[in-house]
Amino acid sequence: MNRAVVEGSALALLATAILALWFYSRHTVRPESDGGYTTREEIRFEIGRLQSEVYRWLTTTNHRDIGILYIVFGTVAGLWGGVDAMMLRTELLTPPADIWTPETYNALFTTHGLTMLIFFVLPVFFGIGNYVLPLLIGADDMAFPRVNAIGFWLLPPALLLVRMGLLVQVGGQVLSLVFPEDAIRFFLTVREVSVGWTLYAPLSVQQPNPQIDMLLLGLHLSGIATTVGAINFIATVAYERAEDVTWANLDIFSWNMLVTSGLALFAFPLLGSALVMLLLDRNLGTTFFATGGGGPILWQHLFWFWGHPEVYILFLPASGLMSTLLPKFVGRKLFGYKFVVYSTLGLGVLSFGVWAHHMFVSGVDPRLKASFMAISIAIAVPSAIKVFNWITTMWDGDIDMSAPFILCTGGISTFIVGGVTGVFLAVVPIDVLYHGTYYVVGHFHLIVVGIIPFLMIAASYYWYPLITGRWYDTRLAKFQAVLIVFGSFVTFMTLLVVGGLGLPRRQAIYPVEYQLAQQIATVGAYIIGLSALLWLYNMLVSYWRGDVVQTTDPWGLKATQQFTREWQWFEERMVDKYDLEPAEPDSTRRPYAPELEPLGLLGGVGSVVENVYRNASMAAIGGFVGTVLMTGGIGTAVVVGVLDPASFGEIAELVGLPADPLIGAGLFLVGGTVTWPLLFLAFQEYLPGRLLFETGLVFSTLIFSGFAIAFYTGQSGLALVGYLGFSLVAHWAYGLGLTVTFQYLRSRRRARGGQ
Repeated sequence: MNRAVVEGSALALLATAILALWFYSRHTVRPESDGGYTTREEIRFEIGRLQSEVYRWLTTTNHRDIGILYIVFGTVAGLWGGVDAMMLRTELLTPPADIWTPETYNALFTTHGLTMLIFFVLPVFFGIGNYVLPLLIGADDMAFPRVNAIGFWLLPPALLLVRMGLLVQVGGQVLSLVFPEDAIRFFLTVREVSVGWTLYAPLSVQQPNPQIDMLLLGLHLSGIATTVGAINFIATVAYERAEDVTWANLDIFSWNMLVTSGLALFAFPLLGSALVMLLLDRNLGTTFFATGGGGPILWQHLFWFWGHPEVYILFLPASGLMSTLLPKFVGRKLFGYKFVVYSTLGLGVLSFGVWAHHMFVSGVDPRLKASFMAISIAIAVPSAIKVFNWITTMWDGDIDMSAPFILCTGGISTFIVGGVTGVFLAVVPIDVLYHGTYYVVGHFHLIVVGIIPFLMIAASYYWYPLITGRWYDTRLAKFQAVLIVFGSFVTFMTLLVVGGLGLPRRQAIYPVEYQLAQQIATVGAYIIGLSALLWLYNMLVSYWRGDVVQTTDPWGLKATQQFTREWQWFEERMVDKYDLEPAEPDSTRRPYAPELEPLGLLGGVGSVVENVYRNASMAAIGGFVGTVLMTGGIGTAVVVGVLDPASFGEIAELVGLPADPLIGAGLFLVGGTVTWPLLFLAFQEYLPGRLLFETGLVFSTLIFSGFAIAFYTGQSGLALVGYLGFSLVAHWAYGLGLTVTFQYLRSRRRARGGQ
């Protein structure tokens, strides 16, 4: 099949459908004054109005208009890159390359990656930032409005340069119907780039396709646009904040956009320099990336020094949106605001120190690999802090099961799986094993297709009433949210599995035994594509036909004291424009405020030594009581033969001691009286607002799952049921012992005036 014709037709069909939808919606909602017949004067009026609108959008410097332009541009690019993805997955329905040629397949995954990473994600986030960030910090506009507009208008030509190959191919197909082949040879020789989105040398240097030069120029232009936009965000946050907006109360989304902009400011100029060097190698014979010069590995260093921070440039705005939106739909303020800010800053710094973990299979010095492995594992810590704070924010919340909430929880889930599988790839031996397999594809797509687009869509739903003054179809939105979460898990969990089995990626032809798995993944991808179209339909149709917002507080944020600045701006506009009365809730309740909570279960203010001594001593007492209570369940399981005591010997063996069950039982007792109680103390700090008894049961149930896996020795049938039952009851007894002891010790301390 001809890729250019198919992809061009798909894009044309999509554009035609959107235009038809627009014309239909405009026609059905506009009342006719003369009985329904459109007059010539009305047509002229419409054309004149359209001309003035086009002129306004081409020349506007208003931050909200620029934001919408960014979002529209990013959506168009995302749909284009999404068509590439659908074509990729279609090819993989069958083991042989019988739909596209291998060259076309290579071109598809090259352009899909570049389009999505460069022209979809960041422009959409810059658009959201442009629209809401000045409102959130009380600024009139971005710091440099004209520069802001220039930064956006550099992107469309950049995208056209990068995707010029497809346009030229389509043009060549059309011209070949009229002109002889010799006259249009240029159009028939230019092809979409097929060297992979990482543009690795020496292939990208030696391939003669002139479209590579156009692509490099386009990427360079996009880098300039991103740098300009980043400078504007930094200057806006630093100098345009309202007087009462300090660094201590700066909203979490602005913090994330600030750190993202800082990353872009350092990363993109380096990418631009590397692209110029590659252009020089291709056209002027320099040897930056030639074997006899700088070497191909130099390109990998330069590329990934940009490439890995780019991952966080894409992720941090999504995490900022998560921290902003999630509290609104659980009725509680973000838990651990300071820790979320610190983790954001930590990710910003560490992201520049992990680039070489993409190069563990290259000829990098093993000592350097070890250092990069350590940093790559360490970067999981600030990421985990964010996840814990999101989960804790939901704890005991008043859940509003809306589409944004479904997308937030779906995003947390995909990020956990994507993040944990990434930790494995940070380890050199495992990375060597899975490098170049679908495991890597599944890992990073759970993040770049999971949490990032999920939060984009959630933000579009959340701020839709503010931007348009109308409501979207909420039932369709919930269905679409569930659909995209389901499709993402089906697709990328399948890829994780086949990658774990060793299936290489980037190949159009694969062994026939993987066909079913590839078909499942493709069906999941089609579901994602369908959900994206449903979202687009909902956004467009609701713009004209959605219910008009009749309140100044559409999400009921005043009831939980989360009526933030952008909604205050919305309320003022609604009052001025439509003479509405400001909405007042029937009742308000205090959202969780960490500063008003007790410092800790055993806490109180004191020196570090006092706190360590107090926590350690009480943890040991509580752990001992819990372990004694636990012994009854464990002992009974051993007596009835559903738990093999030899499994305790494996604990001793794990730490280098003889595999003696008694030694293992001793170590188990030490862990039960020291390690787990201290973890419980940290755990209960993350689950505020619940009874200690409930927290203990949750904690013991969680650690039971680890015990069940670690001590499992092949039981089946009733023996397995008995093993799981006795283990669970034993752990509940442990949790009960911990909590009752802690409660008793705390009451005694209070009675003595120690609190």
